[in-house]
Amino acid sequence: MPVTRHIPESTIRRISHYLRALEILESQEATTVSSEELAQRGGTTAAQVRKDLSHFGSFGKRGLGYSVAELADRLRDILGLKCRWRVVLVGAGRIGSALFEYPYFVQRGYDCVAVLDSDPEKIGMSWGPVRIRPVEELELVISSLKGDIVILAVPPEAAQDLADRAVEAGVRAILNFAPVQLRVPAEVHVTYVNLVLELEALSFAITQAGSRT
Repeated sequence: MPVTRHIPESTIRRISHYLRALEILESQEATTVSSEELAQRGGTTAAQVRKDLSHFGSFGKRGLGYSVAELADRLRDILGLKCRWRVVLVGAGRIGSALFEYPYFVQRGYDCVAVLDSDPEKIGMSWGPVRIRPVEELELVISSLKGDIVILAVPPEAAQDLADRAVEAGVRAILNFAPVQLRVPAEVHVTYVNLVLELEALSFAITQAGSRT
């Protein structure tokens, strides 16, 4: 089921949390779950759970809750987890290496089909079944391997040019670890991962809490 643009990103993130909670319940052989329990596990409210789910249709029955198996299956469909997604990783540094070795990606349906880098010493190295290729082959790799998602784990000065090339080659989405805002067409989806910003948010929260004591 496609996600329309008017649905807030925060809603999609909570949907992911609900799915993880449901999968824990599945492993515990639970058959039903209430919006209150999903809210507790997802760190939100029961009203927010119901509002989030209402974006995608009708779920559960009043007084009976949700079927764990059925709701989990629907959320996997909403999140596109019933497909295999072909991921092209650009950047074979520390972040790129950690991402490539993260086993949960494969379990969730994200297959890293290619790794590219600009370092001559890394080009030609094998990471498991994947050989690191020169970044000059980005367009060829996306086209020939039918890449769906590009991950940019590169310095900020290289990110925009690589994003432009990936878009021109037909990529559908970009996960950007470079600390820079990318300019891409509206139809290309970009998600940013900036660890420094996340740490600054935490230090802000600690500082504010300390100032109130």
